[in-house]
Amino acid sequence: MDCLMATSKKENIIDVKLLSRVMRFVKPYKVFFCKHFFSISLGILSVSRPIIIEYTVDHFIIGADSEKLLKYTLIMIGLLLLESIMQFLFMYAANWIGQSVIKDIREQLYKKILSFRLKYFDNTPIGALVTRCVSDIETIAEIFSHGVLVIFSDLFKIVIIVVWMFSSNVMLSIISLSVFPFLILATKYFQRAMKSAFEDERSAISKLNTFVQEHISGMKIVQIFNQETQELDNFRKTNATFKSATIRAIWYFSIFLPVIEIMSAIALGAMVWFGGMDMLSEGGVTLGLMMAFILLINMLFRPVRHLADRINVLQRGVVASNRVFKVLDTNEFVSSDGDLTIHKVKGHLKFDRIHFSYIDDEPVLNDINFEVQAGQTLALVGATGSGKSSIINLILRFYNVDSGTILLDGKDILQYNIQSLRSQLALVLQDVFLFSDTIYNNIVLDKNISINKVRNAAKAIGLEGFIEQLPGGYQYNVRERGIMLSAGQRQLIAFLRAYVCNPSVLILDEATSSVDIQTENLIKQSISKLTKGRTSIIIAHRIATIQNADKILVMDKGRIVESGTHSDLLKQKGYYKKLFELQFSC
Repeated sequence: MDCLMATSKKENIIDVKLLSRVMRFVKPYKVFFCKHFFSISLGILSVSRPIIIEYTVDHFIIGADSEKLLKYTLIMIGLLLLESIMQFLFMYAANWIGQSVIKDIREQLYKKILSFRLKYFDNTPIGALVTRCVSDIETIAEIFSHGVLVIFSDLFKIVIIVVWMFSSNVMLSIISLSVFPFLILATKYFQRAMKSAFEDERSAISKLNTFVQEHISGMKIVQIFNQETQELDNFRKTNATFKSATIRAIWYFSIFLPVIEIMSAIALGAMVWFGGMDMLSEGGVTLGLMMAFILLINMLFRPVRHLADRINVLQRGVVASNRVFKVLDTNEFVSSDGDLTIHKVKGHLKFDRIHFSYIDDEPVLNDINFEVQAGQTLALVGATGSGKSSIINLILRFYNVDSGTILLDGKDILQYNIQSLRSQLALVLQDVFLFSDTIYNNIVLDKNISINKVRNAAKAIGLEGFIEQLPGGYQYNVRERGIMLSAGQRQLIAFLRAYVCNPSVLILDEATSSVDIQTENLIKQSISKLTKGRTSIIIAHRIATIQNADKILVMDKGRIVESGTHSDLLKQKGYYKKLFELQFSC
C-alpha cells in the first residue's frame, strides 16, 4: 500500500488525470463558480491600484492638483477595502469547497473500506488506512484552499498585469519579463525534485502512523517484555525517516525561493535602469509609469513566488489523492453478492465438498462435508490451525470457497444478499471487541432496539445482575476496546449482543476460553438459553462445554477425522477420546 510508483524524468509535474478526478467532486457545489467571479474581481482590483497611482502621479502630483489628488487617494483606499473584502470571500469560498469535497471523499472512502473482505485487512496495516482517511484527505483539501483555485486567481492576475504592461510600454515590458524563460526552467526542475520528495514524505508518514498505532495497541506486550528502550530506538528510526523526507522537500523549496528573489531583483533593476535612461533622454517613460511598473513587477513576482508554493501544495494534494484513489479503486470485496433477501431462515446448514485456501496452493480446508439440521447444535473440536475458524469465516462469508457449496435452507449462500444473510447470523468471538462507548450502545450497535428490550434480554439469559452492578448500569462507558471490563465481562456483553439480534444461526468461537470458573458457569447458562431453538455452531477447546451437542466434528489439518455425538466419539477411542482423557485426568 505504501509503495508509490517511481517518478519518471519524463513524468509531468502535476498528474492532470488525478487532478481532474479530484475536481469532479466539486460538481455538486455551485458556489465553486462564484469562486471564479472572486478570482477575476481580485485580479482586476489588484492591478487597478498601480494604474491609478500612475495616473495620479503624472496628472495630480506633478500637475499640482491637490483636490484631484485627495479624490484619487480616497478612490485607492476604497479599492483597497473592496479588495480586502473580496479576498476574504475568496478564501472562505476556497476553504468551504475544500472541506465539502473532502467530506464527500472521506465518506466514499470509508464506505469502500466497510465493503472490503477480511483478506484485505489481513494484508493492510491499520495505520496506513488511518493515514488515508485522515491525513491524506486533509492534504487533498489544500488543493482547493491553497492550490488549484488560488493558482487560477494568480494566473489570471499575471495575465492582466502582462497585458497592461505591454499596452503601456513594450520595451519596459520586455526588459521586465526577460528573466521569465530562466524562471520557468528553474520552476520545472525544482518542482519535479519536490514531487519526488513529497511522495517519500507521504509514504514515511504512513509508516509512522502504522508504527504508532500498532505499538500503542500492543503496549502491554512492550512493557511486560521490557522492550521500552528498543521500541524507542525503532520509533526514532521511523521518525528520522519521516524527518529526512520532509527536510528534503524543504531544502528544494528553500533554494527555489531565493532564485525567484534574485530574478525579481534583476528584472526590477534592469527596468529601473532602462526607464531611468529613457526619462533622462526625455523619452516616453514618465515617473508615474516607472512607479506603476515597479509596483507591477513586485505584484508579478509575488504570485510567481506564491505559484511555486501553490504548486507544492497541489503536488502534495495530488500525491495524497493518488494514495486515496488506490484504496477507492481496490476491488477487495467478497464477490458473487446474490440478490435473495432473507426474512427468516430455519437454520438447516450443509457443507458439500468444500475446499478453501487463504493463499493459493496452500489449502486450509479439504473436502469438508457435514450437515446440521435446523435447531441442532454442532461442535467443532481440533488443534489450533485445524480449520475450525475457517469454517466459521465461510459461513459468515468473510471469504468465498475455492470449490464446493454451502447451503442454508437448501440454497447456496452465494445467492443471498450478504447483509441479508448476516442479519440471520450472530457471532461471539473469544477476543471480544467493544467500542469506546456505553454498554447499551455496544449491545445494540446503533440498531433500533429499546433499552427495555435489552433489559428483558439480559434478564432472560441471566446477565442483568452484573450489568446493574456497574456504575451507571447500561450507560457505563467501557472505554477503548472495553478496557474497563474484565475478559469474562466482555464475553457476557458479546452474548447479550448476539441474543438481542435474535439470530437463526448462532456461532460461538472459543467463547468460554480465558475466563474464570464463576464466569464460565454463567456463560454456560447463557449458552444453554442462547442455543435453545436455533441452529448453533460452537468451537471449543473445553469438552465440558460441548458434551450435549447434537453432533461433534473433530478436525485435523483441514479435514474432518471424526464425527458423532460425545458418547459415540468416546467409543471410537481416537483423537476425541485422547483429548477427553487429557482434560479430565487429574
